[in-house]
Amino acid sequence: MSRSDLDLLCNVGTFLQMFFIIIASLLVPMDGAQTDHLKAYGLTYWVLNEGLNAEWFLNYRGGSFLLPGLEGIKKEADERGVASFWVNEDQVNDIYAIIERENMERVKLEKAPKVAVYIPETEGPWDDAVALALEYARVPYERIWDDDILQGVLINYDWLHLHHEDFTGQYGKFYSHYANAAWYREVVNINERKARSLGYSKVWKMKHDVAKVIKDYVSKGGFLFAMCSAPITLDIALCYYGVDIVPSQIDGDGVASPYNMKADYDNTLFLKNIGLITSLNIYEHSNVDITYLAQRRGKNSYFFLRTFMAKRDIIPAILTQNHTVRIKEFLGQDTGFNREKLKVNIIVLGDIPNTKEVRYIYGECDKGSFSFLGGHDPEDYTHLVGDPPTYLEFYKNSPGYRIILNNLLLPAVKKKKLKT
Repeated sequence: MSRSDLDLLCNVGTFLQMFFIIIASLLVPMDGAQTDHLKAYGLTYWVLNEGLNAEWFLNYRGGSFLLPGLEGIKKEADERGVASFWVNEDQVNDIYAIIERENMERVKLEKAPKVAVYIPETEGPWDDAVALALEYARVPYERIWDDDILQGVLINYDWLHLHHEDFTGQYGKFYSHYANAAWYREVVNINERKARSLGYSKVWKMKHDVAKVIKDYVSKGGFLFAMCSAPITLDIALCYYGVDIVPSQIDGDGVASPYNMKADYDNTLFLKNIGLITSLNIYEHSNVDITYLAQRRGKNSYFFLRTFMAKRDIIPAILTQNHTVRIKEFLGQDTGFNREKLKVNIIVLGDIPNTKEVRYIYGECDKGSFSFLGGHDPEDYTHLVGDPPTYLEFYKNSPGYRIILNNLLLPAVKKKKLKT
């Protein structure tokens, strides 16, 4: 073979290799073969943020992703420690055929959501599991607080997260145990200063207005994800909007009487018949939470994700993608929701079957939607005040943290698909 013939053969081989990579795709499995489930979401977000599209295969191999077949993406996956492999056009078509036959669906991911996380200027001695997940997965987010929300910044974001918050203005009901703690006094002081600077006479009045703006954000098309104490206290603030339900130890005067006659359940997102607990000696805001039931089951128990028809119930299917339906128990100030307190239009995504215990829910409000997950940290059973943050390098395949990141990608799904 002559030198010219060899050069030609090499050039043809190089061309064929380039052509194969262009027509191939990159499959990111999300079943037991995945080495880092959490960073797989971050990789997919990165692809979207680069202006490319992706596909999410609901119920196929744990909710796998199909990414564009570019060498740069494969290199990025390898660098992040995310398992991925090339699939050619025939293999992709075979996967499509399986999805068409089975309880599976393809959804197109079109954009990287702009993310905001509600974080106070002075945080208490605890972490935020969602912020940890976003940082570990390398997903950018912006911190916002009460003044930002009241000034209208939510219009700039596709996705908002709330965590260990108290929208009733009672500082998490930590008064009885931590009233003299330096961190508690600082939290109170900074909230009072913020309220005064915004023209409020009481912190709870500011928090009620923040809750109202958040609901308005959802109703106009926003996606809200909340955990721990945020969901229940948000709905309490909406239910008792403008009503003083704060004990005198907190704001200097007593609760309004009769406050129980002033509840407005037309204004809540997901709750009905809230039984308020106004005593500061009881570490609960209401009778909605099911922490005591979860504690009774103990540390080695589980709750269960429900399975949905992927082609019909697209959003619930998205929010429950996982490599297991069993989620290890974890507590929070609010661990979950009493089934009897949920409005009829709320979809239960995860629960303890045949009990009052609901852990994970989804609902809609006009043009937007919300999903709420009880508990504080999916990989720390109790996570007490002052405990160190969870190191996610040890929990890169956490099914509980996958729930959080499913929610992150919901706004990335093609809107037309969500309406079907």
